[in-house]
Amino acid sequence: MADSPISPVCSRFHRAIELIGSRWTGAILQTLLQGKCRYASIKAAVPDITDRMLSERLRSLESEGLVAREVVPDTPVRVEYELTKKGRELQDALREISSWAERWIPAATSNQIAPARRTGRAERPRKIRPV
Repeated sequence: MADSPISPVCSRFHRAIELIGSRWTGAILQTLLQGKCRYASIKAAVPDITDRMLSERLRSLESEGLVAREVVPDTPVRVEYELTKKGRELQDALREISSWAERWIPAATSNQIAPARRTGRAERPRKIRPV
C-alpha cells in the first residue's frame, strides 16, 4: 500500500503556534484574560519569569496586536496591559488547551523539583579533585 502524501503545514497555523507557544506567552495571555493588569501583577501571576523575559514577551505581544499598553498619567505614573480584541479572541483556544492539560498533564506536587533555570551560558565541566 502506497503512503498517502502528507500536506504541508499551513504557514498561518505554524506562525500562530509559534506566537502563542513561546515560553511564558500562554501564561501571560491567561493572566490578561482576567482583565487589565499592571506589570507587577503579571509578574506575580507567572511563576519564575524574569523581568527581562516579561518585558520582552509583552513587547512582542504588543507588536503583534494582541496586547495594548496604556500609560495612566497618575502620580506615580501607572502602566497597564490588557488584551486587544485580537488577543481576547484567543480565549476559546486557550480554554481548550487548558481543558486538555487538565486531562493529560499530571499536576505538579510539592516534592517535584522545578526544571533548572536556563542562564544562556554553557556550563563548564567541573574539576574532580582527588581525595
